[in-house]
Amino acid sequence: MAIDEALLRSFDPVSSLPILRLYGWLRPSLSLGRFQKTDEVLDLERCLNAGVPVVRRITGGGVIYHADELTYSIVCSPGQIPPASSIKDSFRVLTGFLLDFYRGLGLDAEYALNVAPVGVRLGERTDFCFAGRESFDILINGRKIGGNAQRRQKSIIFQHGSIPLSNHVETGLSYMRKPFSGCEQGIVSLADCGVESGRDRLREAIVSAFSNSFAVELDKDELSPDERFEFNALKHNKYATDRWNLEGAGE
Repeated sequence: MAIDEALLRSFDPVSSLPILRLYGWLRPSLSLGRFQKTDEVLDLERCLNAGVPVVRRITGGGVIYHADELTYSIVCSPGQIPPASSIKDSFRVLTGFLLDFYRGLGLDAEYALNVAPVGVRLGERTDFCFAGRESFDILINGRKIGGNAQRRQKSIIFQHGSIPLSNHVETGLSYMRKPFSGCEQGIVSLADCGVESGRDRLREAIVSAFSNSFAVELDKDELSPDERFEFNALKHNKYATDRWNLEGAGE
């Protein structure tokens, strides 16, 4: 999370190239949305006893349990992506590569907006990210896979999201204060869909889908000196503190 914010803080909308970052989690962790109140949504004692770290994201939305997944983040300016009619529509633009990625794996992936049954309400806020459905969430055979969140800042778009390799929703729900009865049936992972490819192959497929979707060529890179300076400061002064992770203070 510190690296994600460092990339955002260091990005110059005039001179910086767009960034795609792919990463994972060393151990199962919970991330809170920017504006969530920790003690209202999580059973912190259970998290502590299970040794599950809790971190706060710079984006909104509900709690995500990160276990066996690939995570992506994108940093760009609005002028560096195909036109979007609104901020909401930019989710369509910036998740288009995910549709291509899932379809390239042979999966029937669609936006919730296009396949939601008549009468189903989209956009309802939930404390647990995967329990809700936004218009441009991606569904596979009617079941939600992963989640995406976005933040805008000074002509910069930051977006990140999860691609679950296997299904740990039931475990994630066990750390919530309120029950979400039955939502497990509406959530899916790649393993549930019969995709058992290794991480390296899946990363390559994501990179290929991103390149084709945006008609760009990706180059591998490391953090710049400025990005690494920001990362180290954020890691120690913000993301290692309960003041930020649990209280949401210090931004």
